[in-house]
Amino acid sequence: MLQLPRFDRALVKKYDRPGPRYTSYPTAPQFHTQFTAEDYRQIAQATNQEAKPKPLSVYVHIPFCRSLCYYCGCNKIVTHKTERAAEYLTYLKREIALQGALFDRRRTLTQLHLGGGTPTYLTQDQLADLMEALNQAFTLERSDEREFSLEVDPRTVTPERIQGLYDLGFNRLSFGIQDFDPQVQAAVNRVQSEEQVISLMHAARQTGFKSISVDLIYGLPLQTRDSFKVTLDKIIALRPDRIATYSYAHLPDLIRAQTLIRPEDMPPPERKLELLELTIEHLTTAGYVYIGMDHFSLPEDELAQARTQGTLQRNFQGYSTHADCDLIGLGSSAISKVGESYSQNLKELSGYYASLKTDALPIHRGYRLSKDDCVRRDVIIALMCHGRVDYAEIERRHQIVFKDYFSNTLAKLDEAVQDGLVIRQSEALVLQPQGQLMMRNIAMAFDAYLESKGKGQFSRTV
Repeated sequence: MLQLPRFDRALVKKYDRPGPRYTSYPTAPQFHTQFTAEDYRQIAQATNQEAKPKPLSVYVHIPFCRSLCYYCGCNKIVTHKTERAAEYLTYLKREIALQGALFDRRRTLTQLHLGGGTPTYLTQDQLADLMEALNQAFTLERSDEREFSLEVDPRTVTPERIQGLYDLGFNRLSFGIQDFDPQVQAAVNRVQSEEQVISLMHAARQTGFKSISVDLIYGLPLQTRDSFKVTLDKIIALRPDRIATYSYAHLPDLIRAQTLIRPEDMPPPERKLELLELTIEHLTTAGYVYIGMDHFSLPEDELAQARTQGTLQRNFQGYSTHADCDLIGLGSSAISKVGESYSQNLKELSGYYASLKTDALPIHRGYRLSKDDCVRRDVIIALMCHGRVDYAEIERRHQIVFKDYFSNTLAKLDEAVQDGLVIRQSEALVLQPQGQLMMRNIAMAFDAYLESKGKGQFSRTV
């Protein structure tokens, strides 16, 4: 069981270096174009023949936004031409039908997430059309056990529309807030009032949504310790079930939108550590449970319960409570994890559309995992989700002798052991409270590809 993290600023600074977030292993830089749509098709159909086929999870990417948030590095298209969304939906439904035909209808779709971009860019009728297409192609879970979630830009919906989203089958909402401070909002072109957010969250509670999440970002221009404390206080008062607090990665050379942020408004590097320390202290004092990475939840939330029970999962959407699913990514740039493979769709709409016009899956690249990849993935997931790796469990699952197989890797952890981040016990590798914030660094020791990837393409680990 993970424990409350201990914030040691000197250690945090020491280990704050570029590294993967491990929503997959191997990570996306290993994907290649030799993996084809036919490879994916064969693997997908083979999963139906497993002794116990996994349930299905679907991610749908909606790339459109009405305005540009200067900090955002997501795959997005900023436009007021709503007909572009209508065209996109036409092709998206073709992809849904093609994907649905690959999977046995006895396999239930238990988890659904719409992300973006801005999913609520779509009208209520368009979202209803999308949900009907999914219903035609897959067997949707109808019980309260389903996890159907939607990312919401508070500027794009009204309290009245919240009821409409619930009526479509969504039972979880994630609100993008980032920061309540008006000056910070103006600096990143994401202006939304506190009143908007409060009214929407109240409507979601009244309607009966099972879980409400909010996203915050620390390290944005003009943020100070005092200003972000005010934002945290307001969030705590709203009492969302889950809170994600992401570290802002300022990479204007790679992300064009970030060049619109004035360099003189950017906080000094030490400010981010102050904000991270403040966030952890403030949220845990308020009763939130630290899940891992940048995620917190209320003790009664399923995420905290899954962490306690050892059933926490991790995928491209971050932490999850559901059993390991075959994850189907739909839409431009979406990533799938089906069987022992990953695949990613074409990013540009022109290519995405051209592929679907010929009834071909719009897969651009992918990766088929080796036996070694599967072993290392299980170790990394155990670290990221449970804070410990039980050698016997990995040995049973993969028929290896853990200490022999990872003898060189365990030696790489000498410094982390000396710094009190992790303990090498006779039967397990155990992350310590001091090392909770550096779990990505510990996981990196088990990454067989890291040296060849180059570290500059990853965000910093803390």
